[in-house]
Amino acid sequence: MFGGGGGGLDPRKMQQMMKQMGIDVDELDAEEVVITKSDGEQLVFDNPDITVMDARGQETYQVVGEPETRDGAGGATAVESSEDAGNAGGIPDEDVEIVAQRTGVTEDDARDALEATDGDLAAAVERLE
Repeated sequence: MFGGGGGGLDPRKMQQMMKQMGIDVDELDAEEVVITKSDGEQLVFDNPDITVMDARGQETYQVVGEPETRDGAGGATAVESSEDAGNAGGIPDEDVEIVAQRTGVTEDDARDALEATDGDLAAAVERLE
């Protein structure tokens, strides 16, 4: 389809063509990516490879890695963060930070919302928005 033979386009040639079409591609350095699904389940990618493609202001993120699955009520997070068990209600600090960053409220307000929703991240965010 693209000219027979070889193993495809030269990566430098591909990047040059994309730049000519107004598409910029960059790598993003991240330690963790968390995707919270509508049912509260989380997909957590540790040390993923992330590519950001900017096509005339529309950014697309590609995340490559093997996710760990956690349920929104704590799941693997509760096992991993036993030091957080001393917190009010046993809500992990990282969950409080996620809700606070997502909604722009204080960590105390985020913790209150998480406690009111039994640790459900999605419900806590919805409650605060």
